[in-house]
Amino acid sequence: MPSGATAYLSHCDWIQCGLCRSQLCRRGALLSVRGGACCFDAWHSLFNDMSMFPGVVFRARMAAMFTCCLSCCGDGGSGHIPLKEMPTVQLDTHHMGTDVVIVKSGRRICGTGGCLATAPLHQNKSYFEFKIQSTGVWGIGVATQKVNLNQVPLGRDTNSLVLRHDGSVYHNNEEKNRLPANNLPQEGDIVGITYDHVELNLYLNGKNMHCPASGIRGTVYPVVYVDDSAILDCQFSDFYHTPPQGFEKILFEQQIF
Repeated sequence: MPSGATAYLSHCDWIQCGLCRSQLCRRGALLSVRGGACCFDAWHSLFNDMSMFPGVVFRARMAAMFTCCLSCCGDGGSGHIPLKEMPTVQLDTHHMGTDVVIVKSGRRICGTGGCLATAPLHQNKSYFEFKIQSTGVWGIGVATQKVNLNQVPLGRDTNSLVLRHDGSVYHNNEEKNRLPANNLPQEGDIVGITYDHVELNLYLNGKNMHCPASGIRGTVYPVVYVDDSAILDCQFSDFYHTPPQGFEKILFEQQIF
């Protein structure tokens, strides 16, 4: 049995959690709490006056948070459920051009060609950023897995929708919009992107450029390409600027549900 909350009491009986059927037992002078967070309420209901047991409430709550229900471990073992660490969104070395170089733990792209991120945009409203570390030929936006990552610039077909370094936004070889001439991204600038499955919008150093573009269909991923000595860093969390209201960092599908 995993370590649980204990308190020295003078009674002896058993109770059972009504939600998860975990057993909470008072045996002699020792109270053991084992179960999910729901068990704390069952345990709490056993005593009308907690003031006579200093520290008990805190220890019981901590035990309930860090132990699992008996129903989750039918073998009656330790009861611990191993926590699976969620993957980190980064640039995907399995979906990049042959001459692309990815460094800085999947956050920086250089060389020649494009690269997708590791997570698709499943959620309703996504936000991510790119920092221009070195100027050259580059583009950022969204793309499907059918995109040709060896052919730059992207935006030539239906599989990508991107902002190019010259301020134009392209999809299916058509200019969908363009940044104002006095607001072209320069070295050191942060370009933010929002996507809501209808429109892609652009933000320069936290300011809305009011430059929407749409047209791409299907499951899309963040995409970035570089050429001619350009270097870009991606930022999928810990953003430089606060995401617009309602938008948040990219979540993996299991995090959404």
